[in-house]
Amino acid sequence: MSTTTRPQRAAKPRRGGRVVTAVGVICLVLGLGVLGWSSYDLFWNPLVDPQVAAQERAELREQWEANAEPGRPLPGDAVALLRIPAFGDDFEQPVLVGADLPTLKRGLGWYEGTAEPGQLGNFAVAGHRGTRGPLAPLLDLRAGDEVVVETADAIFTYALTNNPAEMTVKDTDTWVLQPVPGHPEVRPTEALLTLTTCHDLFRSDNRAIAFATLVSTQQK
Repeated sequence: MSTTTRPQRAAKPRRGGRVVTAVGVICLVLGLGVLGWSSYDLFWNPLVDPQVAAQERAELREQWEANAEPGRPLPGDAVALLRIPAFGDDFEQPVLVGADLPTLKRGLGWYEGTAEPGQLGNFAVAGHRGTRGPLAPLLDLRAGDEVVVETADAIFTYALTNNPAEMTVKDTDTWVLQPVPGHPEVRPTEALLTLTTCHDLFRSDNRAIAFATLVSTQQK
């Protein structure tokens, strides 16, 4: 009696395996996309358009040289120039009214409602960090380093009172913007400066803080 061997059917690929493979590919693509964007944001994105910042500086100096009577500054207007000698001789950024993202793309931002440069209280300024933002080297500063703020009438020199790398707060900790930071009930008797920027190279909720006090005023 002969036996007939039936041809074996090819095994069907398991559906679960295809799903796992597809999910893996999607995760890989998303991971590469995030890595690519992060690399761009970290190494190539200037955060502040250098040409726009240069134009803001030039227009502000022209306004000063023309002795134009300044009106009440509007959001986005440049009101001062800020220099940090430790960042190099060519570091000079316009300070504009407001600390929203469109304003910070053009320079540094002055928190509205805080003191004016040189006045009693807290002149508070924000800026981008990353690797190419204007405040990228902020965490390298140390107590005693100077910050120079120039307006139409005067040049104010502040000296840091802390090491920014050692001072981190959340972006919701607005006490750093108070006239006397951390003491809302105290009336200011000094002219202060506060610089805020992202503590991490990537965007995060952590803010590095530099506090400074006015040490000299030079009238122009």
